[in-house]
Amino acid sequence: MIGQVLEIADPHVHVLRGAGGSGRCEGHQNAMRCLARIIGSLNSKNPASMRISAKADYAVRAAAELATGDPDRPMKGDQLASAQGIPIKFLENILVDLRQAGIVQSRRGPDGGYWLAQPAADVSVADVIRAADGPLASVRGEKPEDLTYEGAATELREVWVALRGSMREVLENVTLADLADGALPDDVLEHTRDPDAWKRRRRP
Repeated sequence: MIGQVLEIADPHVHVLRGAGGSGRCEGHQNAMRCLARIIGSLNSKNPASMRISAKADYAVRAAAELATGDPDRPMKGDQLASAQGIPIKFLENILVDLRQAGIVQSRRGPDGGYWLAQPAADVSVADVIRAADGPLASVRGEKPEDLTYEGAATELREVWVALRGSMREVLENVTLADLADGALPDDVLEHTRDPDAWKRRRRP
């Protein structure tokens, strides 16, 4: 089972990376890449091993693709999978989660398919991730605020809580409409203006 979005030392999640090179964030695809880089910049500024699961990555990409569509013309699952390069079987399971969360609607038949159940501007990236993958942050499956540390690690709970707050600052302030329009909010883009945010740090 794929773990939570922030799962300390969880081997079942994958690092979400944007394409390297350009720092431009205009356009649908570049907005997705910039969001990946922004999340990576938060990782570089906090001492946690933060990873984005493949399930969360696929869910956001699928929802953003639906945001570009016409609700009167539902998008077929295979069309959606092809547009974002998502394995169809994996996508079908994700869409079930998004439908149960009230983010996506669907119907069967020749004219069937998937569409957003809410305006794209009302659905944040955080909403999609929570629907597909659960809480934004957990440490060994527990809420950061429920942890207790002793001795030299006493303040570690505050570090994990602060990291979750940083994630919320970005993920709750980017909507599917922002991604579909290729225009991320200025306060979110501020995280990309540090050149170091576009570089992956090596282990010491």
